[in-house]
Amino acid sequence: MTHNKPKFAVIGGGSWATAIAKMLCENQEQIAWYMRNEVALEEIRENAHNPNYLSSVEFDVEQLFLTNNINEAVEYADFVIFAIPSAFLSRELDKLTADISDKIVVSAVKGIIPETGLIVGEHFCQTYQLDREQIAVIAGPCHAEEVALERLSYLTIASASETNAQQIADCLKSHYIKVKTTDDVLGVEYTSMLKNIYAVACGMAHGLGYGDNFQAVLMSNAIREMKKFIKKVHKMKRTITGSEYLGDLLVTGYSLFSRNRMFGNMVGKGYTVKSAQMEMNMVAEGYYATKSAYLMNEKLGAKTPIINAVYDILYNNKEPKKVFKKLTDKLN
Repeated sequence: MTHNKPKFAVIGGGSWATAIAKMLCENQEQIAWYMRNEVALEEIRENAHNPNYLSSVEFDVEQLFLTNNINEAVEYADFVIFAIPSAFLSRELDKLTADISDKIVVSAVKGIIPETGLIVGEHFCQTYQLDREQIAVIAGPCHAEEVALERLSYLTIASASETNAQQIADCLKSHYIKVKTTDDVLGVEYTSMLKNIYAVACGMAHGLGYGDNFQAVLMSNAIREMKKFIKKVHKMKRTITGSEYLGDLLVTGYSLFSRNRMFGNMVGKGYTVKSAQMEMNMVAEGYYATKSAYLMNEKLGAKTPIINAVYDILYNNKEPKKVFKKLTDKLN
């Protein structure tokens, strides 16, 4: 179904939600924006910026239908973009009473929902009986901070419906955002989840004092490991060196904006997992993704030494230095 003038709602108040709202406002007369933080909403209404994330971005408040009622935002829109950390998504969806049976649900969530062990698209299909064509995914390589700075960035929209993918792409593109589409929904969504684990590993390596040479080997092995994992989940012909796979992995592993790399770096330097989480005011999705991927892979049986190493450090309290020493012998 093509919407002549599609209406969008953004669900979430973090940096990625703020970046998506900014991109949409380049093309839309109005968007709905839900966040539960009423203080932040008041700040946006009065001062035209999100006080907690990407505060340099100025909005035209006339373009924003701001609400702390998720049902108001969902009822407003044809396309509902969820940009909430996966660990907290269920809590927000518990408040949902609005009918979403005719909505296009767009996941900008880079993780697995812990309660169900499902990626977001699958969760909506199974829980809300949505058709697969009603699901779309927004992927990178793209950091919210660079969107805020209007640095040239690239997005990939994945959907089984080319029409829906193209409509979303048209509403997000601008002079600083280039957008392409793909039908590999599962591959792109699993990449969005797995790359955060590898970015945590990259950060750990840096924190432990490993240099660029090792980081290059680590990332080279990571893309091959990712390919094996995704192939077990959904076998199809895909070019893993494409920017929506390898590009997204590289920017998350290397960028100074990467919260997953930052989190891993702190753990590598000797912070406990708890203290590293408390130090950061943003969620490192890779922490939750590591457990989900590890448990999934017990059934899949892919060879994943990097995921296993990160899991041992984060969940089995193994010494990072010892775990990485063993990991170095498994990489090539």
